[in-house]
Amino acid sequence: MEVKGTVIKLLPLQKGQGRNGEWKKQEFVIETASQYPKKVCMNLWGDKIDQFNVQEGEQITASIEIESREYNGRWYTDVRAWKIQKDSEGTPPPPPPADDFPGENASSFSGGDPDDLPF
Repeated sequence: MEVKGTVIKLLPLQKGQGRNGEWKKQEFVIETASQYPKKVCMNLWGDKIDQFNVQEGEQITASIEIESREYNGRWYTDVRAWKIQKDSEGTPPPPPPADDFPGENASSFSGGDPDDLPF
């Protein structure tokens, strides 16, 4: 699943020690760009924090996994980003469409009325 929006808040980096070694987690909040914008808190784990280097104000598309787990009768939902694509602003416009008949122009089809079609 993908979520597109603007990073509006970068939460403090969390670190800890578990039975499998040291871990780190970075949470951030994005706001979607839609008629009814939504705020979504998601996280990055481990090496992905440095790999994607998310910053406030950036436009991103996050590929995410959503998982819920139960603890003591309550359910907790985790939105984990596994890939971040930064949407560059000021992207050049796409090139104009190619001609249907390369190497030829409209004047070579007919010498008469401009409304004449060559077929």
